[in-house]
Amino acid sequence: MSASSSSTSSSPAVRRRYAIVGLGSRHELYQDAIEVAHAAHAELVAICDVNPGRIEVARQRSRRNGAALPRAYIAPEFEALLREQRPDIVIVTTSDASHHDYLIRAMEAGCDVITEKPMTTEADTCRRILETQARTGRRCRVTFNYRYSPPRSQVKDILMSGEIGDVLSVDFHWLLNTHHGADYFRRWHAQKRNSGGLFVHKATHHFDLVNWWLGAQPVSVMATGKREFYTPAMAKRLGLSGPHERCHTCPEQAKCGFFLDLAGTAKLKSLYLDHETHDGYWRDRCVFRPEIDIEDTMNALVSYNTGATLSYSLNAFNAWEGYTVAFNGTKGRLEHSIVESVYVNGTETVQGGVAEDGVKIRVIPLRGGGYDLQPWSAAGDHGGGDRLMLEDIFLPERPADKYLRSADERAGAQSILVGIAANRSLQTGA
Repeated sequence: MSASSSSTSSSPAVRRRYAIVGLGSRHELYQDAIEVAHAAHAELVAICDVNPGRIEVARQRSRRNGAALPRAYIAPEFEALLREQRPDIVIVTTSDASHHDYLIRAMEAGCDVITEKPMTTEADTCRRILETQARTGRRCRVTFNYRYSPPRSQVKDILMSGEIGDVLSVDFHWLLNTHHGADYFRRWHAQKRNSGGLFVHKATHHFDLVNWWLGAQPVSVMATGKREFYTPAMAKRLGLSGPHERCHTCPEQAKCGFFLDLAGTAKLKSLYLDHETHDGYWRDRCVFRPEIDIEDTMNALVSYNTGATLSYSLNAFNAWEGYTVAFNGTKGRLEHSIVESVYVNGTETVQGGVAEDGVKIRVIPLRGGGYDLQPWSAAGDHGGGDRLMLEDIFLPERPADKYLRSADERAGAQSILVGIAANRSLQTGA
């Protein structure tokens, strides 16, 4: 049992006890929220990672935040963390394929859990999470921050209003540029055993948006995919003699447009390069190396229990980053697009930031002229969604949300199972 009430509606006088497991760059969002923005309602009592160097970096961050130092645990000591610190809520920001292990053990120990997307990467581990949640009654939350981004909430508002009638089909195309997109091919994400590929790791965001926008459940998936850009052959086409092992030791750093300077980027150096000796993890693997097994070009056709269909594509080597989506309804069409700013994980760039004048929303009735809407807006990561999501997570009292943006294990399952089914379709051709 946890040391204090784990209810997310507890009294403002009660500081809920949090532990974070997984201390890569993404965990900082939650650490800062607990120790700074929401310190009146939350305290970070423990941190855990496979790498003791990153544990110390996180403790240094607590010092800079003016917070009490959390107790530190190495990954094999996670059970001791649960037993000794008795957190109310465990936040999981590890690599994707290990999410389920920490979520299940934390719920079995009586903790509520919050997990980064994707909730897990395989159908079997998804089933185990759902069974554990049902058996223990603990709360499981998946942090789909895009739901909270004002332009995406505005799309939900328009669809809820009935302005375009019943949605019959959706066309959704997501583009990753060769800064952000390439980064998935440098890191642990480049192996499906770690990430589930981009159909799971990245597209879970997008499938969740459509599931939520439609208020519908996916029922079938067909998919195609390939890797044609991040290949050894492309390195040759770009005039390189490689691929080579990694950027840090690459003899063609000056020639390669995909060179990532770990040593010259302070945050990446402190999180990764300085601590490679602990776990052997290289953050800057060559994006053209042959052992990559994830796709860079993907298409999926998804059908829903409402009769609606989704035509989806994801491309990871585009000249710009963002998406276009169109909803075709019985009364008209809703078109929406966002151009995002340049981002590389672990740097000081804004993740999911929106470019200036980068949001468009247009409604086109079946009869009569179309019209543009002034987009809702907010500053910050993920189009302003991160701040609003953190308030929804950490504030003890929150107003009712007519958009139902908080996502539980069922929403987490429905999003990843679309990607898992797409991967199965790639394997079987069905």
